[in-house]
Amino acid sequence: MARNRRSSRRGESRPSIQPGDSWLRIKNPYPPIAQFSEDELEAIHLTSLNLLRDKGIKVLSAEARDRYREAGADVSEDTLMVQFDPDMLLQTVGQAPQRFTMYGRSVNRWFEVGDNNLVFATVGGPPHYSDLENGRRAGTHDTFRDLLRMAQNYDVIHLTTPMVEPQDLPTHVRHLYMTRSVVSLTDKPTFVYSRGREAVADSLEILRIAHGIDQQAFENRVHCYTVVNANSPLQLDELMCAGIIDFAKAHQAMILTPFTLAGAMAPVTLPGALAQQNAEALAGIALAQIVQPGAPVVYGGFTSNVDMKTGAPAFGTPEYVKAAFASGQLARRYHLPYRTSNVNASNAPDAQSAYESQMSCWGAIMGGCNILLHGAGWLEGGLTASLEKFVIDVEMLQMFASLMQPVVCNEDTLAASAFDEIEPGGHFFGTQHTLARYETAFYAPLLSDWSNFETWTENGALDATHRANRIARNALAEFTPPPLDQALLEEIDAFIEQRVRAGGASLSA
Repeated sequence: MARNRRSSRRGESRPSIQPGDSWLRIKNPYPPIAQFSEDELEAIHLTSLNLLRDKGIKVLSAEARDRYREAGADVSEDTLMVQFDPDMLLQTVGQAPQRFTMYGRSVNRWFEVGDNNLVFATVGGPPHYSDLENGRRAGTHDTFRDLLRMAQNYDVIHLTTPMVEPQDLPTHVRHLYMTRSVVSLTDKPTFVYSRGREAVADSLEILRIAHGIDQQAFENRVHCYTVVNANSPLQLDELMCAGIIDFAKAHQAMILTPFTLAGAMAPVTLPGALAQQNAEALAGIALAQIVQPGAPVVYGGFTSNVDMKTGAPAFGTPEYVKAAFASGQLARRYHLPYRTSNVNASNAPDAQSAYESQMSCWGAIMGGCNILLHGAGWLEGGLTASLEKFVIDVEMLQMFASLMQPVVCNEDTLAASAFDEIEPGGHFFGTQHTLARYETAFYAPLLSDWSNFETWTENGALDATHRANRIARNALAEFTPPPLDQALLEEIDAFIEQRVRAGGASLSA
């Protein structure tokens, strides 16, 4: 089902001529770029193993420490440090699947993760929301629901996330109402926060009900994912360990992503930062495999640098791109799917946000990523979800999706017959070859305005940000949610009412 839309020169919204189904399952045909030679990559790998063997990683969860100990790791209850024999670690990580399939509620909402498959997710987790009408403000449940509608509207978006934090909902019940909104407004695989075992269990139960299946059937397929961030440097906290354990038990996907900022929470040199990222990722992925061999996991790369003048995180930098290339090499070395992100440090949906995001996406996609998180809407280093940036990013993602489509080269597309219809110095506008193909020959933009200056001026001289706002408002006004059986929705509401009466969830491990 194609829900891709573009704005005409007068701002109306009309269906794109691009086939949305071709963007549901994207394969990247290009070989990934290697940042390091095989010898250099091996040196990073060995440095990671030595770090985990000689120093280890601090694990705050007693349950996780017990799991590591039972698997053969050396655990100190005095220092809470866990150290790994390299062979044991690699053997454990090697149990993870090289690829897996994720399923949404609708029959066509499935895709593979791994190999050269490429999927895009929305921005996840900012506390603030912004649009041109009301500026930057605290996220609410209404703005979260609007971003869900935007995510559902475009088939190039495969995964939903907690796109903005609904701060008007109490924390102990927030996950209940957020997950209800997810299943009632979208039919795509989604994200579940690892914010405590009760909250995870509640969210998984709502998803299970929405799918209309029993517990065993739910666990037989991957319907959702979580992201676990190491508390860099070299620490896994209790909530994150609980998330790893709970998702492994439920057979749902876990993305282990160290947040390693070179010069701050990681060495200032890129190889050193990557060695730390790799050590933290391997330790977390190993825990998932200890709990459930074969549990679906993804290697997460999020190494960037800080501005050494201010200490602020920097994104979309040359260093970020190099780290994305290298992280892809590391993930492939362990035969794991790879996640990275579309990120920028701009405070507004402006030119800086666009060129930094473009740099991030090139690094991610040409680094061989399988899941691109924060694909649409990220601003302010992840502190703001922007309505207009969402549309700008969707345009960019659709262009990447179009780039990934194969080019057919045969007798027909070589167009020898078209040359018989033109005279030297003429044009091809009126040839039969052109007339038969002009409607679908090229990518049809969602946001870009290709009119000349005079026409652009007559139509209001809107820049890309204002056009993006108009497109978003039209898309929200025309939105129709995917069907959800009323009986299932009533069952979800009854479950939520029961959990609210019980006091909601304790946000603890």
